[in-house]
Amino acid sequence: MPPYHHGQLRTALLEAAERSLRESGAEQLSLRELAREIGVSHAAPRRHFPDRQSLLYALAETGFARLDTQLRAAVAEAGEGYVPQLRATVTAYIRFATDDAALLELMFGSKHRPGAERVVAASGPAFTLMDELIVRGQAEGRLAAGDPERIGIVMFATMQGIATMINTGLVRPGLLDDLAETAVEQFISGPRESSARSG
Repeated sequence: MPPYHHGQLRTALLEAAERSLRESGAEQLSLRELAREIGVSHAAPRRHFPDRQSLLYALAETGFARLDTQLRAAVAEAGEGYVPQLRATVTAYIRFATDDAALLELMFGSKHRPGAERVVAASGPAFTLMDELIVRGQAEGRLAAGDPERIGIVMFATMQGIATMINTGLVRPGLLDDLAETAVEQFISGPRESSARSG
């Protein structure tokens, strides 16, 4: 049996759980099977996860933390310009949603369950980043004026829609970057077109 220390066992369980999630889906996750896979007693996982649901919540929390890290890294690498930052964020989100589709589904499914306060808190930073980009875009005249939440919902629906089309085979994965760029162009061209019509 591997000599797992306290933190190492939790990490090993989460890593094994994520592999199982990708291969078989959330319904097949079993603490007993995970314990067998990493070579510990069947009771060992309960030191960290009293039940299966607590493990799923922990997976969702780590998923949101990873999403936030990837979005912020994309923004940092894009430079100072607003449009490159928005494009990088949209692309990074869609890439996460296609690379980790099962995890993303678990993340959002967990977020709306009763008692998932920690998951809700973990989801905050990533969506705060996107909200701030929308407000900034409106302040700079890059995005249409109006309710930022409404614009955010439409933008989120667009990203999710592209990811779903890729995940279901309707669109080739190789088109991800081009579709993300087209989506951003549609959002930033809206104010100019509206201004032209009103003028």
